[in-house]
Amino acid sequence: MSKNVTHLHEEFDGDRLPPGQRETQRFPVLSKSGTPSWDPETWSFEVWGAVETELDLSFEEFQSLPSETQVQDFHCVTGWSKFDCEFEGVTFPTLAEEAGVVGDAVHVMFHALDGYTTNLPLDECMRDEVMFVWGYDGDDLPADHGGPLRVVTPHKYAYKGAKWVTGVEFLTEPERGYWEKRGYSNTANPWNEERYS
Repeated sequence: MSKNVTHLHEEFDGDRLPPGQRETQRFPVLSKSGTPSWDPETWSFEVWGAVETELDLSFEEFQSLPSETQVQDFHCVTGWSKFDCEFEGVTFPTLAEEAGVVGDAVHVMFHALDGYTTNLPLDECMRDEVMFVWGYDGDDLPADHGGPLRVVTPHKYAYKGAKWVTGVEFLTEPERGYWEKRGYSNTANPWNEERYS
């Protein structure tokens, strides 16, 4: 049973299609440097920093965490939105509970296979709609869309949702990720058109 979270825009007092976006039926592919390859035998997902228990999970172990399926909208900073994407995976709060986030953690850095990083405040991550997903529309998440595992952030522009994610670092001080250091908005709210800082 899928959980539908496409009404999320109401929380931000905005229309379903944020300003400056156009709806597309396609799912365009954008990344900083092409699709990295991965080996299911050696791939691992790590959680470290301000946590009680550091994690190092194989893909199989990651998929054995409690998971769910959600229908979400997806907003790209380059101006397109795709409605009704069905994603399967683990919610951020589920993973955070697994690691036991400590009290002085305030920020999160996501790390990816291709060296990409992106950051969000911890409270922006602790929402059930922020997910680590391996499934898309009833199938495996395609490699060019971030498979085997990517983050989805339907309340933010999608550069906040790292493709090919391999780790999460819990920080006690805010830091900036790859695009955020290069002039993209640190907050990335699509309904306020926070594209660039």
